[in-house]
Amino acid sequence: MQITCLPVSISSNTPRISTPVLSLPSYPRHIFNLASFQNRKHGFFSISSKRLQKSQTSFSKSVLAAMKSEQGTESDDAFYMRKCVELAKRAIGCTSPNPMVGCVIVKDGKIVGEGFHPKAGQPHAEVFALRDAGDLAENATAYVSLEPCNHYGRTPPCTEALIKAKVKRVVVGMVDPNPIVYSSGISRLIDAGIDVTVGVEEDLCKKMNEGFIHRMLTGKPFLALRYSISFNGCFLDKIGEGALDTGGYYSKLLQEYDAIILSSSFSDKLSSISSQEANVSNQPIQIIVVSNAQQSPIFASSNTVEESAPKVLLFTKKEYVTESGISNVETVVWEKMNLDSILDYCYHRGLCSVLLDLRGNIKDLEVLLRDGFEQKLLQKIMVEVLPEWCAKDERLVGSMNWLESKAVKDLQPKQLGGSVLLEGYL
Repeated sequence: MQITCLPVSISSNTPRISTPVLSLPSYPRHIFNLASFQNRKHGFFSISSKRLQKSQTSFSKSVLAAMKSEQGTESDDAFYMRKCVELAKRAIGCTSPNPMVGCVIVKDGKIVGEGFHPKAGQPHAEVFALRDAGDLAENATAYVSLEPCNHYGRTPPCTEALIKAKVKRVVVGMVDPNPIVYSSGISRLIDAGIDVTVGVEEDLCKKMNEGFIHRMLTGKPFLALRYSISFNGCFLDKIGEGALDTGGYYSKLLQEYDAIILSSSFSDKLSSISSQEANVSNQPIQIIVVSNAQQSPIFASSNTVEESAPKVLLFTKKEYVTESGISNVETVVWEKMNLDSILDYCYHRGLCSVLLDLRGNIKDLEVLLRDGFEQKLLQKIMVEVLPEWCAKDERLVGSMNWLESKAVKDLQPKQLGGSVLLEGYL
């Protein structure tokens, strides 16, 4: 068992952004003024280098281009961008803290190259697609769900790979919110004489990487809340039949999120909290919070039989530190513990998304739940409605007088066999 005492300074590969430094705009479909890029309406823009005067390295200082309709290619662009998203999603659960990205190379109406980013540290989607296309990439159109990078990191810039391949046009789903990349990739392509279209199927591309985007804009992981209720609205300590099986909604959630916060009463069942999906490279880190002596967790030794067992983070106060004797449990000691500090720790661990799951004794998580609403740390809520009618709700949290009425946006229902999953954003 490892023990970390906090607060201490925590190094991070990504500089923290404590407040939003930019917003991600939407793009009307025109050739446009790069300087007005952050002030657009819905749709997408096409940037033609042939009609554009020399753009400067700063995206906000680029020169006004002529306006022109691009109606002829709209449906094709949307079709191929959806294909990019399809490809990108093959790496769900594998790329964090990087985003998922897909790329398609199209020439004479045919796909000649495909690729996606499989894992952090490996080549990006554009590189795989260009390798697949070979010489056919010359004078072709490259579709990519996220703005190509224009800097040296663990891999070379994708902009240079596209330029070297002599593609004629690049269609971008969304601008990269990472300050290291933001807009510089698009500017570099334009400077090299490549036509660029930005904002195709933008909402779809943003949805796919909502955790990555939120982390870049706020300096905190994307936080979602999940719980189950009966048909008459009582909290239930169960999930629907088949939810944990391969393809089940809960198994997919565990694939999508970097960490999951659970009640300390669930600590002896952690081995059962793992995604069954085939392409999961890392199971979500399991976070247990101990705020009083009565919550001392009991860890099942079977949870560590395999080396692939999920990492467990035990957040506790100094007086409640106990020796677990289990190698994959890391204890983090706080002087003052709250949801905000937990998310900060997760951010510095490179995590993009965290799931707060009200299973087990949800009273253990009541303080965190309150923090999530009052401090506006929650972004998404998922409620599974099971086909049951409960005579008594035995899992009531406190009075919840602190909870204000909040509008839920983009509410979507999903049929899950016998139950229904409701998803919405705050």
